[in-house]
Amino acid sequence: MTRIVIFAKAPVPGQVKTRLIPALGEEGAAALAHRMLLDTCREALAAAVGPVELCLSGSFSDVPQGVEVTDQGEGDLGERLARAAQRLIGQGEAAIFIGTDCPQLDADRLKRACSELERHDAVIHPTFDGGYALLGLNRHDASVFSGIEWSTPSVGADTIARIAALDWSLHVGDTLLDVDEPEDLEAAGLDAQAGRKASATPFMQ
Repeated sequence: MTRIVIFAKAPVPGQVKTRLIPALGEEGAAALAHRMLLDTCREALAAAVGPVELCLSGSFSDVPQGVEVTDQGEGDLGERLARAAQRLIGQGEAAIFIGTDCPQLDADRLKRACSELERHDAVIHPTFDGGYALLGLNRHDASVFSGIEWSTPSVGADTIARIAALDWSLHVGDTLLDVDEPEDLEAAGLDAQAGRKASATPFMQ
């Protein structure tokens, strides 16, 4: 069984999407984060590959029905991801970890990632900024997450290198767009004023 795990912060003004605050303001950035979190939950549920878990930092009450909520706990992002991976893989599940920043991770892409994870030890979707939008694992080793310089352009490459060092099979999927900077809003087809999806998304494939 494969579980989709959404890692997210509660959409609190001033604490989320901080790099978008110059374009949207604190309230606008939080509203966009709220909508993207809900959209991600709905796409994960629509993929219908297994349980959907929202692993949350903070408190959020607007959780769609069918989504399990857990707490990320303490530590840096690598420690929190490693803990979740150990828990899920230890109980016999494969895990697909995603955030809420990538509108291109729709149900179809999530289904394809799940299929690839049935044939590989790991699957990753890199992002144009050097990170990754999705990491799927059916094996656990803490080295995949330890010592990574998070929020830097080397995250994706370093993670791929860690997986290669373990001699695990890896499927590398499409490179996708994360919405982190003001210029990403237009590229992703998002309305910077209302935080709504525009009629066309140039990067969608």
